[in-house]
Amino acid sequence: MEFETRAIHVGQEPDEQTGAVMPPIYATSTFAQIRPGETRGYDYTRSGNPNFTRLGRTLASLEGGRHATVFANGMAAITAVISTLSSGDLVLAEENVYGCTFRIFARVFEKFGVRVQYVDFTERASLDSIAREAPALVWLESPTNPMLKILDIAAISRVASAQGIPVLVDNTFASPYFQRPLELGATLSLSSTTKYVNGHSDCLGGVVVTNDDEWQEKMLFAQKAVGLNPSPFDAWLVQRGVKTLALRMQKHHANALAIAERLEGSRAVKWVRHPFLPSHPQYEVARRQMHGGSGIVTLELDADLERTTAFVSGLGIFALAESLGGIESLVDHPASMTHASIPRPEREKVGIFDGLVRLSVGIEDVDDLIGDLDRGLRHAGLPGLAGGAA
Repeated sequence: MEFETRAIHVGQEPDEQTGAVMPPIYATSTFAQIRPGETRGYDYTRSGNPNFTRLGRTLASLEGGRHATVFANGMAAITAVISTLSSGDLVLAEENVYGCTFRIFARVFEKFGVRVQYVDFTERASLDSIAREAPALVWLESPTNPMLKILDIAAISRVASAQGIPVLVDNTFASPYFQRPLELGATLSLSSTTKYVNGHSDCLGGVVVTNDDEWQEKMLFAQKAVGLNPSPFDAWLVQRGVKTLALRMQKHHANALAIAERLEGSRAVKWVRHPFLPSHPQYEVARRQMHGGSGIVTLELDADLERTTAFVSGLGIFALAESLGGIESLVDHPASMTHASIPRPEREKVGIFDGLVRLSVGIEDVDDLIGDLDRGLRHAGLPGLAGGAA
């Protein structure tokens, strides 16, 4: 079956007992047992629930994996993976990781002796560092948040796998519709399903997908032992949302690329990035490993903090909010919002300056969105987009 069909049918068969086309929400904390220790497959929702099983089957299929463990949110999924490490273990991580990933490494797991070394995985020298440092885990994001760097997942995975080193890819920005890390050689594909997979900004979720049986057992243990599972209702909502993933991602991509092309010609913008914009530094890698550029556009305004703040605060359709991947358009100021937990020197090292803006482009009419950006620029006293005002 093709992706669109699997998103609707795998793990979403009609309910066996009633024939309900939409599987029910199993809103229960515990399950009656046949005899002591003899269950019908479930005993306690922290250990498992039919909604988790169904969603896991769907997401494993879409990622091209054998196993999927669902979590309460993306950070719960990240916590599950890091919890498998021991004191003294080294994580070799992409330097432009999500701000909350940086925070949990620095403020939680480094206290327990897990070491983290950040490298620029777009540089060829980073491949040498895998052999030299022999990390317990290689941690990638592609595209990265918020700089949209594209990492060569296949090349990095080849080097790591030759030495038996597992590779994790945070696939949140691409979604399995546009990129499938396991097919490129990664060991683990992690996503915040809060974002594109659910797509409606109405619940939280996370997932780790793998083909490795041992890693799957580790994820299930972490989910149960630490209590990282979602609620049955949230799992059901993600299951509902993923049905339209393919349709939504096509529109996200088309709108985002059109906006990036328009912004690239603006005198108010120093630079703009979208993975499928030919000016992107890793454009060729993106075209090779992604089926589309997704819906995020990152730009740096030729403006100070005051004017940048005026721009993001002056938009009407784009809501000033954290998160991304919903059907509605959002604007984020990373330096003061999503990446504020990263000290300024580290932020600026990877390019997160006060003029940086991240757009999560929704599926609204693209001309309305361009008009909104034009009005926001003019509100901030910056040159508008030619022909952009509605």
